Amino acid sequence: MKKILNYLIIAIIFLSLSSSSCETQPSSDDIQRQQQEKILAEGTSAVGMPAIKNFREKKILKDIYELRDQLGLVTYTYIFCDMTGKFTYIGESIGFGIPAATQFTNPQKTEYTVAIPQADPNGLFSPASAEGTWVLMADPVNKTAAPQYIESRISVFTYKLRHAIVGVGYES
Repeated sequence: MKKILNYLIIAIIFLSLSSSSCETQPSSDDIQRQQQEKILAEGTSAVGMPAIKNFREKKILKDIYELRDQLGLVTYTYIFCDMTGKFTYIGESIGFGIPAATQFTNPQKTEYTVAIPQADPNGLFSPASAEGTWVLMADPVNKTAAPQYIESRISVFTYKLRHAIVGVGYES
């Protein structure tokens, strides 16, 4: 037991001496980060912050979140065709499309003081970008709704477009 304690004490002394004797030089990233912080501080000092008083855009985004949350919101989903320059009507949908990479829960965990993503006000973790979209489409024949996965870029409107092409396979 004494032998193990002696080895442990020697190991602790060795580690403390080796870590204190190594002086690390700042990396080029550290230097650039310091320079960037300095120039941004100078810019903020010289220019100041915008004199935002009405917070109109923030109010509009709040309205959009609340309108998207309405029960019974009927929307119409289209795919834009680059070849024809027109929208192709896919069908009636419920709400707006949700990017396929959106998470219901935070897929990351907190470690030390690392910044982690926060949920949007609707409680979902939206991705920076995603190619696929989940759309809750209304089935006009069975009067039900079913999620459809669409890889094409979509546009969702709260009204029908007058000059859109009716999609292939759509039954009215």
